[in-house]
Amino acid sequence: MAQNDDNGILIAQHAQGKSTVQCFLRPDKAKRHGLITGATGTGKTITLQTLAEGFSSRGVPVFMADIKGDLTGISQKGALSDKLGKIIKERGFDEPAFQAFPATLWDVFGEQGHPVRATVSDLGPLLLARMLNLNETQEGVLQLVFKIADDDGMLLLDMKDLRAMCQHVGDNAASYTTEYGNISAASIGAIQRGLMQVESQGGDQFFGEPMLNIADFMQTDGSGKGVVNILAADKLMNAPRLYATFLLWMLSELFEALPEVGDLDKPKLVFFFDEAHLLFNDAPKVLIERIELVVRLVRSKGVGVFFVTQNPLDIPDSVLAQLGNRVQHALRAFTPRDQKAVKAAAETMRANPGLDVAAAITELGVGEALVSLLDEKGRPALTERAFIIPPGSQIGPISAAQRKALIDNSIVAGVYEKAVDRESAFEAIKGRTQTRLTNAPADAAPAAARTPSVRGTPAPVAEAPAALERGMLEGLGDLLGGGTHRTRASAGEQLIKSAASSIGREVGRQIIRGVLGSIFGSSRR
Repeated sequence: MAQNDDNGILIAQHAQGKSTVQCFLRPDKAKRHGLITGATGTGKTITLQTLAEGFSSRGVPVFMADIKGDLTGISQKGALSDKLGKIIKERGFDEPAFQAFPATLWDVFGEQGHPVRATVSDLGPLLLARMLNLNETQEGVLQLVFKIADDDGMLLLDMKDLRAMCQHVGDNAASYTTEYGNISAASIGAIQRGLMQVESQGGDQFFGEPMLNIADFMQTDGSGKGVVNILAADKLMNAPRLYATFLLWMLSELFEALPEVGDLDKPKLVFFFDEAHLLFNDAPKVLIERIELVVRLVRSKGVGVFFVTQNPLDIPDSVLAQLGNRVQHALRAFTPRDQKAVKAAAETMRANPGLDVAAAITELGVGEALVSLLDEKGRPALTERAFIIPPGSQIGPISAAQRKALIDNSIVAGVYEKAVDRESAFEAIKGRTQTRLTNAPADAAPAAARTPSVRGTPAPVAEAPAALERGMLEGLGDLLGGGTHRTRASAGEQLIKSAASSIGREVGRQIIRGVLGSIFGSSRR
């Protein structure tokens, strides 16, 4: 396992003559973030596991996505196999102190770990537009849908809420044009098709309640070890936009929820963002700017972020400049782009007079890396060619029985398993429609209720204000514990209804979604 001493976490070493050069990651410099790069099969997973062990043993919780299913082995005690024994002997390592580390398993789909959910409102239109691959015009319409939902006091919690709200806005586009601007049927259609695609990939399971409490990622066990949170991402990777959006949402939630802490001697949490290229692929400039800002500011909240990817060119320069700790595994220079990547990687690491960094990148073996970590003064140390220290936990995945035992005995067992479907936009819109149809005399029913709607033809503007107020009152009543529908109202009830309608609209305007909220000028309340 990664060994700890006053110098930090030992993650790599190599023999140099009669002496041994060791590379330590200082926990107080982990908030300056890091980058782990290298081609497939060069040892990035072992580096992740070794780093996670080092942080956990120092009481620092860790989050990481398990792309291949290998990282769950950190929850089990390792053993000295013939292969590991040979590696230890060849590279001059001490035998690891074999031990298990506390782990909590998570899964967006709820199959291989505890379910992870967020509300549609908390995700917000920017990240949702990224997930749905919307263009600028369509994203603008989606923002209007969110704004109308806020102004009407409708909660957007799950996928059916958003679908119902989009249909409602599309059907009544003409009545919203004056206040909100043009809402095209084509954009509404594009949003709905995007939602259907996300649903077909199982992404609708991510939206709803109970929503993840980010504090559940920041736990320690009885012995003081930090809990390693492992997200099952093998299936999630089939929907790469959902994966990237989900991890960015989690990072922004940390930024939103955690207070400023100043300069700590170790992070409050270390966040490993694997397959980081998915976050930046085809990302609009405004999103990259927000990511850059979050990465720059989240360290003041005590969070260290390590991006893991194959190629350093996958990371925009504005983000790359903030990643002080570097572990570079082998790259293969088979194409001009590969050669450019090798050159870029070499130029971003501190030169070592005794080492040709560019040449070494293409020569590294499995488990070998170029390492440059920040020293006690925050300066990048000379780049060293070294072997990653083997982990002390199990290398490779756990069994189905071990996984079940971990889930059943978890500190959050039973907290997120049962989904909650409370009164929200879907029920409010459905209630309005039923109320309007029930209260309309049979011989005076609106044309829209008697005849099928025509594609592209807006619904009548005159949606009864009384019906709107009833829908708002019913929604507010349900939130306060009521929800009983009455067809007749006393004078006192009419007064309460009027006041509740006014209050509901004001509350609606103040519904704050968490994702990147502070950056966009809002804040949690």
